[in-house]
Amino acid sequence: MMTKPPASAGTVLVVDDDVDTAELLRAALLKRGFDARCVTSGHAALDQLGRVMADIVVTDLHMEAMSGIELAETIRRRYPDVLTIVITGALGLEPVVAAIRAGAYDYVIKPVKLDALTLAVERGLDHLALKRELIRLRAAAAKTRPPDAIVGSSPAIRGTLDMVARVATSDATVLITGESGTGKELVARALHRQSGRGDQPFVAINCAAMPAPLLESELFGHVQGAFTDAKTSRPGLFLQAGRGTVFLDEIGEMPMEMQVKLLRVLQERRVRPVGGDEEAVVEARVVTATNRDLERQVAAKLFREDLFYRINVVQIHVPALRARAEDVLFLAHYFLSRLATEMNKGVVGISASAARKLLAYDWPGNVRELENCMERAVALCQLTEITLDDLPPKLTRTSAHSLVIDTAVPGDLLTLEELGTRYTRQVLAASDGNKSAAARILGIDRRSLYRRMETLGPDLLGAASDCTTDAASDPGGGDGSDDAG
Repeated sequence: MMTKPPASAGTVLVVDDDVDTAELLRAALLKRGFDARCVTSGHAALDQLGRVMADIVVTDLHMEAMSGIELAETIRRRYPDVLTIVITGALGLEPVVAAIRAGAYDYVIKPVKLDALTLAVERGLDHLALKRELIRLRAAAAKTRPPDAIVGSSPAIRGTLDMVARVATSDATVLITGESGTGKELVARALHRQSGRGDQPFVAINCAAMPAPLLESELFGHVQGAFTDAKTSRPGLFLQAGRGTVFLDEIGEMPMEMQVKLLRVLQERRVRPVGGDEEAVVEARVVTATNRDLERQVAAKLFREDLFYRINVVQIHVPALRARAEDVLFLAHYFLSRLATEMNKGVVGISASAARKLLAYDWPGNVRELENCMERAVALCQLTEITLDDLPPKLTRTSAHSLVIDTAVPGDLLTLEELGTRYTRQVLAASDGNKSAAARILGIDRRSLYRRMETLGPDLLGAASDCTTDAASDPGGGDGSDDAG
């Protein structure tokens, strides 16, 4: 007599074009406590999954019309939360490898031993339970972390966060500098959140996004009838912010005529709406940001010097991502976790080869580019971890860290230690891990290269760990042993 499956039992769909085999496996799985059903073709299985979802699909590898490999591939694409176990009677690894590449989670060899099949199904259900728990934990963690949190632990970003903490509670006007995509608005929001104004509005505007007349109306407001479309009066952002924060992004793009009017507001702490006669008191704190060198713009008469000194009371620099390489994988996993939850994907990690490519790229678009890359990767990923196939082509073509030192921003310049690390890594990669060749390029002997690699970190040792033996002689004074890279 069949026992009722426990409430926690998984749902299994058996697929085999031999009716007797399908029924036999279904009955055996029912006796083992699983909620099991069966169909006799791949197309019938897909139709069933479209109506009633299963946790595990157990399919024969060789079937007419649609093979088990084709079914596994389709399930992976359409139903990424369903695991496939294939049953194969073929000898050798080739059909098994083909099935795994198609998306199968596991395989069982014919003749099927019920204990082996049960174990494979139980492992699959445990794997699904872990994935679902990770998704739940990610969602819970996302609720506790502010959506605009600054992520990272490198010395460069810690210096920025320290400046935020030191100046947040003051009313000083802050100028945030940094390349496009580094997260200047996140820093502005952190300033606001950590200040005594955190319960007041944070209003932001991009000064490069609109012409001077519209920008004036947005910032200062207007009265009814001030211009053709002014059918009602409207307060500007300075008044909408109340005692909160006004964030003027890309202030270096502000038209010169608007710079004069903004300077007066900052000096007088009063604002007059367009077309109005009465002034109102401004209580909001002003935070600005730019990716330009404002001092150069002042020298070129493109930005008012008096306004520059008004907004540059305290300057906070946000480092480029290439100056905080330690944070790349940390940020990548942070974005992966958030995006996988949003997309309801079971992606939980990054493969070692993909991680190496993320580290080897210099991210000219900074954190914004990294987030875009991870969004693409999570969307394309069909496995539980991101692989090289999921990354943009420009990353997979990258072979080593580029040495980007053409910058006038002190905060983005590298220390001698970091410069040495990156250059040694680049030489090792360019030499395909051949330490004798790398030593010749660096102008040192191989023993010195080993010492440098040990001193500069284990990642340099890994840069040559997968390479073939170097049979060439070592004119740089090697120790005579094989160079196995």
